[in-house]
Amino acid sequence: MASPTPPLIFSPHRRLAARRRALRLQRQPGAARYILDDMVEDVIERLAFLRHQPRRVLAIGDLGDLGAALTSPDCEVTGADPAVGWDLEKPYPAGDFDLIACFGLLDTVNDLPGALIHISNALVPGGLAIATFPGAGCLPKLRSAMLAADGERPAPRLHPMVDVRAGGQLLQRAGWADPVIDSRSLEVRFSSFGRLVSDLREQGLGNVLADPGPPLSRAALHRAADMFGEQTVERFELLTLSGWRR
Repeated sequence: MASPTPPLIFSPHRRLAARRRALRLQRQPGAARYILDDMVEDVIERLAFLRHQPRRVLAIGDLGDLGAALTSPDCEVTGADPAVGWDLEKPYPAGDFDLIACFGLLDTVNDLPGALIHISNALVPGGLAIATFPGAGCLPKLRSAMLAADGERPAPRLHPMVDVRAGGQLLQRAGWADPVIDSRSLEVRFSSFGRLVSDLREQGLGNVLADPGPPLSRAALHRAADMFGEQTVERFELLTLSGWRR
């Protein structure tokens, strides 16, 4: 019996466009990348703690300093990105990796269990996978500002996100061995609502829903900016899923 087709929550076209825009913006001086850097730094720290010494590594997304941290004569690091054709929801074209690290991408795939299975299948037995991405609890002040902007007819501006409990259930379904799921907070101060929106775009964290709702009017944008305020501290929750191939 064929597996049911997952619901189309996210638009592949919008996701690809957002990813390509983020990569283009990252080439500009001063582009925001604190979320990306935090995710990569966390993975490097986890690897040091686990003392896992991979020989073949697949890094999906912006790998930042990961390549330099793993550089050794016996370690080969391959970078992959959806912007250049890598599809997280299809079987990987190459396997036999000792380590797969995925940064900031799995929160917007339509078939997350399938994506986790593809990651596991691309590992050698005993290989390690680490996936980190924005999780439940992200951007509470932005969500409130969007609700205020839309008034009595709220539109889907930010997508639902995975929490720790759901992350554990997903890893069980995907068959990852010895799964570890945790979430950490990162607080960032923004000078304005516009600065937050720019930072999200520069890091590929914008709205890629298949049904994003109508564009905000100028008046609605002003309401959102007023609700968000100035010098506001916003919270990002970063969820990390890790496990091994049996």
